[in-house]
Amino acid sequence: MNKIMSATVCAAMAAGSGATAMELSIATGGTGGVYYPYGGGLAEIIGEHVEGYTASVEVTGASVENMALISRFDSDLALALADTVYDAYHGEGDFEDRHIPETRALASIYPNAVQIVTLADSGIESLDDLRGERVSVGAPGSGTEVSAETLLNANGITYDDFEQQRLNFNETADALRDGDIAAGFWSVGPPTSSIMNLAATRDIDIVALSEEEVANAIEAQPVFAEYHLPGGTYEGVADDVRTISTPNVLVVHADMDEDLAYEITRVLFEHTDALIDVHPAANDTTVEFSLGSTPVPFHPGSIRYYEEIGAEVPDDLRP
Repeated sequence: MNKIMSATVCAAMAAGSGATAMELSIATGGTGGVYYPYGGGLAEIIGEHVEGYTASVEVTGASVENMALISRFDSDLALALADTVYDAYHGEGDFEDRHIPETRALASIYPNAVQIVTLADSGIESLDDLRGERVSVGAPGSGTEVSAETLLNANGITYDDFEQQRLNFNETADALRDGDIAAGFWSVGPPTSSIMNLAATRDIDIVALSEEEVANAIEAQPVFAEYHLPGGTYEGVADDVRTISTPNVLVVHADMDEDLAYEITRVLFEHTDALIDVHPAANDTTVEFSLGSTPVPFHPGSIRYYEEIGAEVPDDLRP
């Protein structure tokens, strides 16, 4: 019996017998991003409001690794970027040789903004200025690296054009602070703690994309959208910054019990205030954002919730 199915059965037995609740595993990302605290908030509301279950968060390499964890039943839920989720479901990109058609969504929860951070005196003002520099493109197996490579390739820049480093968010911030790299990519819901901490000790700048660069990126990856990072999000960055964003998706395996998928979706939207208290990115956790931003079919349990509240689920998001 696989992990997700056995978790469902055991939880039902626990609920009826007074035994210990079954624990669900939520794959997140590094501690310096949004996935980890958001996942922690989700774990808390599951434990409080889904009978028979508790949940815990796992630190991971984020999106690409998380999809593999879901496919192997090593995690019950996972957060992942929409482009990574789309590729996994369709067997494209990094998933050309490991197609995961069993991918199902419970919801899209908030947008990630690609943030290219450098120190204010670095002289880096555009994508082209990254050529010949040491640049962190994100942790191995992360959605940040997938988004960074797609954005760069769409604008004529490859890894051969600079010295890439594959660092997680906290490592990227430390390397910028120490002068070990010239710039770093984050694909994360702003504001994120690792950039905030860096901005508190160094003067930073965030590289803006041109309209053409944004258009090139969207042509290469349709789940991208133009995004304007508000001025004042980080200390020392006063003006709005044009970049791209990607929705974040809460994913599960198709084999998850329908009642459990329904309950998790329900508590996600009924207790969003608790998630906002954990991180402001959850302000975008709405049914409207979810129905308009999800790149793969919903789980039948989540569809049941959306229909119950009167929302219209598009035909292409039904399994």
